[in-house]
Amino acid sequence: MYIIKIGGNVLDNPERLQRFLIDFAQLPGPKLLVHGGGKIASTIGLQLGIQPQYVEGRRLTDAETLKLVTMVYAGLINKNVVAQLQALGCNAIGMTGADANAIPASKRPVKTVDYGFAGDIAGPETLNADAIRALLNAGLTPVFAPLTHDGQGSLLNTNADTIASVLATALAPHYQVQLVYCFEKKGVLANAEDDDAVIAQIDQYKYRELKEKGIVTDGMIPKLDNAFAALRQGVSAVLIGEAEGLPSSASAGAFSGTTITLSHA
Repeated sequence: MYIIKIGGNVLDNPERLQRFLIDFAQLPGPKLLVHGGGKIASTIGLQLGIQPQYVEGRRLTDAETLKLVTMVYAGLINKNVVAQLQALGCNAIGMTGADANAIPASKRPVKTVDYGFAGDIAGPETLNADAIRALLNAGLTPVFAPLTHDGQGSLLNTNADTIASVLATALAPHYQVQLVYCFEKKGVLANAEDDDAVIAQIDQYKYRELKEKGIVTDGMIPKLDNAFAALRQGVSAVLIGEAEGLPSSASAGAFSGTTITLSHA
């Protein structure tokens, strides 16, 4: 099965999103979509006087920001994606981690940084994989917004890359899972100014080197951390690349982005 995460400049570009969703809807077999939406949340937040704050690519979520991301992620973005997939013949169902107790989490403890209402997921074993499999077996395609819950009535803002990674590892015992991160670039780039400077393969040693040289920074760090975590826990493959054509190229074995591996082949 395919677990695909979209974010970046895909969601806020209607033409690009539509092209991606056409590809996604045509993927054979069970599939699951996870979306971000930080850029849209930040734009709407600024209109409401809420200044976005980040530390190492992760958003700080105070009480007002939690209201904002709940409205934008679970409402505006999620339901529009679901509606577009329905128009393409894909029977999608919008989800957060609170729905069907799919993804319980805990509020991130304060250490050097107070992330506010940010959610940490203990591990794939805490997910309600049976409920997610029941939806898949009923022919539904879950579309997850990046929100979890603490079991005490509070929603938590949770990194969408992390959600995609834990969903992939939770479902890996039941399916041969390919985890695909789609965004606006063709892959992980050796030079941020050159869109064609795609690094074809990154293993753990290459990743360490790229971080030390400052080539991989900010939001790409949690994305790659989650990619390696998924591979270590049984996910078959992790791919990172441009949204356009990526789902179909991945299923056809003609992938042109970045492949993440634990060790160099």
